[in-house]
Amino acid sequence: MLLQGKTVVVSGVGAGLGHQVAAAVVRDGGNAVLGARTEANLAKSAAELDPDGRHTAHRTTDISDEAQCEALAALAVERFGRIDAVVHVAAWDSYFGGLQDADFGTWQQILDVNLLGTLRMTRACLPALKERGGAVVIVGTQSAVAAPNEVQQAAYAASKGALTSAMYSLARELGPHRIRVNTVLPGWMWGPPVQAFVTFTAHTEKVSEEEVLGRLTARMALPELATDGDVADAIAFLASDRARAITGQSLLVNAGELMR
Repeated sequence: MLLQGKTVVVSGVGAGLGHQVAAAVVRDGGNAVLGARTEANLAKSAAELDPDGRHTAHRTTDISDEAQCEALAALAVERFGRIDAVVHVAAWDSYFGGLQDADFGTWQQILDVNLLGTLRMTRACLPALKERGGAVVIVGTQSAVAAPNEVQQAAYAASKGALTSAMYSLARELGPHRIRVNTVLPGWMWGPPVQAFVTFTAHTEKVSEEEVLGRLTARMALPELATDGDVADAIAFLASDRARAITGQSLLVNAGELMR
């Protein structure tokens, strides 16, 4: 098992990718410490993944609040005695638009959550990570390197692009402590948000959901979208010792839509 005996902190656990990451951790033999702003989502995920509660713990966490980040890291150490990896799924991704209609006040809030919040959560985990080395895995977005035609999410893409740039510095800074820092860049990823987009677009344009989905997959080398679970598997690999010589890298998980 990739993560046997490891303790992994996962931020942003809801119905989609965060849940799948936590599921991968538990499936692969690890302990998952879950954080998100909504207690009901955390409790639901923990109950589904780990009914007897032996391999999960959770605490409500807003990554824009440093004290809450520190409390989640402390929970991991208190419950399982260690932190071996932190996976950053938490993000503000629901603001749409480009430059011309930008509300820069909202942009600043998005940067505070997506960029600084991720760094806050990372810093909170550093004392435990430094004890034996480990991994930081950031969830970025393909939109940071290739903007999609279908939607405008300039603020989200900019915040994630800044985070990928920060990754390079973190990889250098934390490398001497044997802490690896990598980013996974999902493209169109089949899960609740993309399902909602497909349904909404089909309804708005009065076409079938299959037609909307076909437009997306037509650009891909593989004939179907990557799923939340596919992305979670890539994250689990980067969090594991199998990736012990990989740091400062960005991995596209996108069924071959964009190749670099």
